[in-house]
Amino acid sequence: MDSRTTSRRTFLGLSLSIPLGAALAACGTSGPGTSAGGGTNATYWYLSTQPAEGVRKAAVDRFNKANPNGQITATPFQNDAYKTKIKTAIGAGQAPTIVFGWGGGTLRSYVQAGQVDDLTQWLDQNKAVKDKLLPSTFSAGTIEGKIYGFPADRVQPIVMFYNKKVFEQVGVEPPQTWGDILDLVPKFNAKGIAPFSLGGQSRWTNMMWLEFLFDRIGGPEVFQAVFDGEKDAWSNPDAIKALGEVQKLVKADGFIKGFSSITADSNADQALLYTGKAAMMLHGSWSYGIQKNEGGDIVSSGNLGYMNFPPVDGGKGDPSNTVGNPAQYLSIYSKASPEQKEIAKKFLASLATDEEAKAWINIGSLPVVAGTESLLGTSPDADFLKFNYGIVSGAKYFGQSWDQALSPTAAEVLLDNISKLFQLSISPEQFATNLNAVIGK
Repeated sequence: MDSRTTSRRTFLGLSLSIPLGAALAACGTSGPGTSAGGGTNATYWYLSTQPAEGVRKAAVDRFNKANPNGQITATPFQNDAYKTKIKTAIGAGQAPTIVFGWGGGTLRSYVQAGQVDDLTQWLDQNKAVKDKLLPSTFSAGTIEGKIYGFPADRVQPIVMFYNKKVFEQVGVEPPQTWGDILDLVPKFNAKGIAPFSLGGQSRWTNMMWLEFLFDRIGGPEVFQAVFDGEKDAWSNPDAIKALGEVQKLVKADGFIKGFSSITADSNADQALLYTGKAAMMLHGSWSYGIQKNEGGDIVSSGNLGYMNFPPVDGGKGDPSNTVGNPAQYLSIYSKASPEQKEIAKKFLASLATDEEAKAWINIGSLPVVAGTESLLGTSPDADFLKFNYGIVSGAKYFGQSWDQALSPTAAEVLLDNISKLFQLSISPEQFATNLNAVIGK
């Protein structure tokens, strides 16, 4: 195994050998800004979905107020639009000073092209900043042993949400196994309720199902083999079984009718859950904040339930395992001016604070900032935060989202074929053949 393969392993499966509990104990629309003092502005693009947008905008506003001579000009984008725009901009040499991302394969491609700066020395020289971030969050931002992505925002495992009121109406209990999920499908359909909401047009929402089924059926080794570039890794029998199981759910009408035309950016999938038109939804932990913000009283009434993805009978994966985003990652564009880079570093440092951590906790999110465990219990969302914390701290394996772990080329082929898989236009074997062709690319 060469050094390149070894380093790639560090940002797919996040090692939790350092207990997160110990680590925690120890360790909007924002339009173009103007520099009141006439200094040089740094630029920053970020995602616009509320309530997270409000936290990001507040961080920029707070920084700009304290630094009139060197400010941040921030612009929000919807998730899918951002992913397209940043690829075009960075390829054209017109990226923002601060590049928002998720680490993994996309970040690796930026590093190999010399498009983002190495932050290792800066962080080593600013130990107080580095030590204020959870150690486990650095892995997906580390390429070839060097840090190019600064961990920001929040830790986001994927969670299975459910509407308790709907379950009570139908007279059923939350699923404890994959078999229970399949058994629940006809019971909800008989009552005119979609078993699962899904914003399938966005494709990455479909991907979350495969990430968990691959893990629960075959363990993390199945996708790890893909990530490591092993020939025909997608044809692993456990992978084929997982692909077949998700198609079994589609064929049973497990998802809302028309899911392939529903977008996640519109939060239409979220609305289906909180209005009771769907019973369950597999989504990122950020969904909690959206449900609280837009879902009427589903949170305040205690009707929003949540659980980790259940085990599959006979599966090899540990049911404590999780998948998702260990953090969001902010990189500094290599072609930015020296003045812009200094502003950017100062802004990144401003995010490693208790003030920033409290802002994320206030919207029901688990921050990447260390030493904030005691704050969780003081939040009105304490139950969810502690549940979220329990998943992250108890997971023996935290797998990074596939489309971020892989290269942009492989990720696009992956997402395209996942869409076809869910539309039943290709078989599991065809899916595997198509994806085997881009392993290592």
